Amino acid sequence: MSAEDRNLEAAVAAARRLIDAARRILVLTGAGISTDSGIPDFRGPRGLWTRNPEAEKMATIQHYVADPEVRKRSWRSRLESPALHAEPNDGHKALVTLERRGTLLALLTQNIDGLHQRAGSSPSLVVEIHGTARDVTCLACGERAPMERALARVRAGEEDPSCRSCGGILKAATISFGQSLVPEDLRRAEQAARSCDLMLAVGTKLSVYPIAGVVPVAKEAGARVVIVNAEPTEMDALADVILRGSISALLPRLV
Repeated sequence: MSAEDRNLEAAVAAARRLIDAARRILVLTGAGISTDSGIPDFRGPRGLWTRNPEAEKMATIQHYVADPEVRKRSWRSRLESPALHAEPNDGHKALVTLERRGTLLALLTQNIDGLHQRAGSSPSLVVEIHGTARDVTCLACGERAPMERALARVRAGEEDPSCRSCGGILKAATISFGQSLVPEDLRRAEQAARSCDLMLAVGTKLSVYPIAGVVPVAKEAGARVVIVNAEPTEMDALADVILRGSISALLPRLV
């Protein structure tokens, strides 16, 4: 066994001890937990925005509202998105195992793919900080509907489907650049960070605020911190244990 393998085994053992001893675990997940389900991240070397800078416009509310061409591209891209047919991987399922132990306080996710719920995580414990791509919402009247209903209209030939109730602009129920996060979600996240005894950060570089701030809040409140990610994060210095590698392979070993 190489020195690198020995170090990883020691880190896995240390993380397991912390997880087994914890009674109130707060989990924060980012794009890295879903890459093994075939969903690319945004800012990584092969990320969506890295390969196609124009794609960022579709995630900016001002461009989306002002430009029908941006909306049309956005709808076409949803039809082609790997997220449409993605299935939960062993990383998502491992967090369901953690929940069944009765020690999961909350599951905060930066992801919009809905894979935690599809894996079996309780919706009441999942806080989707950036919203969900599984629904659409009308920007005028606020009506909400399943995304698949709107996509069926796009497949039938509508390039930019509008709200059937009021004619307003339809958009995925995600938080775009230029839109505010939901205050209640942020309140729940901070409350959980202050009361957890273990903070588990998975698949996130911890560079997107304000949600990345739950890690230092948890640390200051006395929680231990475990970070699982393929690459270094901006908060590695706060971690008690760091694990590098495939999240879908590592998480099941921890729970």
